[in-house]
Amino acid sequence: MAHMCRMMTGSTASCVGWVGLLVATATNDWIRTCDYSMATCLRMDELRTNGLWAECVISPTLYHCVTINQVLDLPAYIQASRALMILACLMGLPGMLLVLTSMPCVRLPNDSSAIKKIRARVGGIIFILMAVSGVISTIWFPIGAHRKDGLMSFGFSLYAGWVGSALCLVGGALIFCCHSTVPWPPNRENSFYYSRQRGTATPADQPANHAKSERV
Repeated sequence: MAHMCRMMTGSTASCVGWVGLLVATATNDWIRTCDYSMATCLRMDELRTNGLWAECVISPTLYHCVTINQVLDLPAYIQASRALMILACLMGLPGMLLVLTSMPCVRLPNDSSAIKKIRARVGGIIFILMAVSGVISTIWFPIGAHRKDGLMSFGFSLYAGWVGSALCLVGGALIFCCHSTVPWPPNRENSFYYSRQRGTATPADQPANHAKSERV
């Protein structure tokens, strides 16, 4: 039961963290830049938000975004952050599939406890790698933007990336360190018993005959 609870907690945390990384990647409110105070920038239409895909201008009556299309002209921190966040989002699907198929309540053909443990550990490593990718990109991006444009505050997309990375790290660690203590039921298809009456080994699919041979 404890093993199942740890697996469920780790998989839930990893799934929520994956959603957080998806939200951070898809939205453009990573950082907010301005040379004056918040009220002054809003009044002068100079409050800007930057993301991986667009630059937006925020004012009381306007919210306008310009898509970043010049891929080759982008700074290195934006290109690296894009690549890392896309990689983290893509790794979430195989990670969740591996973790779900390693649950004790899920049985696949020719499955065993050793195979389930391997799948769980690989899934945990994937989520840990997702967390590392998210942490690197969400830290590198504001540092690069501060050097280029001057950083005023963090946006909700950056917080979503931090929370998602933390949850993926915790969930991946729980899944990776979770060891099953429930013994796997033996597979009777490859089991044999020895009959003293015949002196040969026969498949163990008729326990009644085995008991009869012991009485002879």
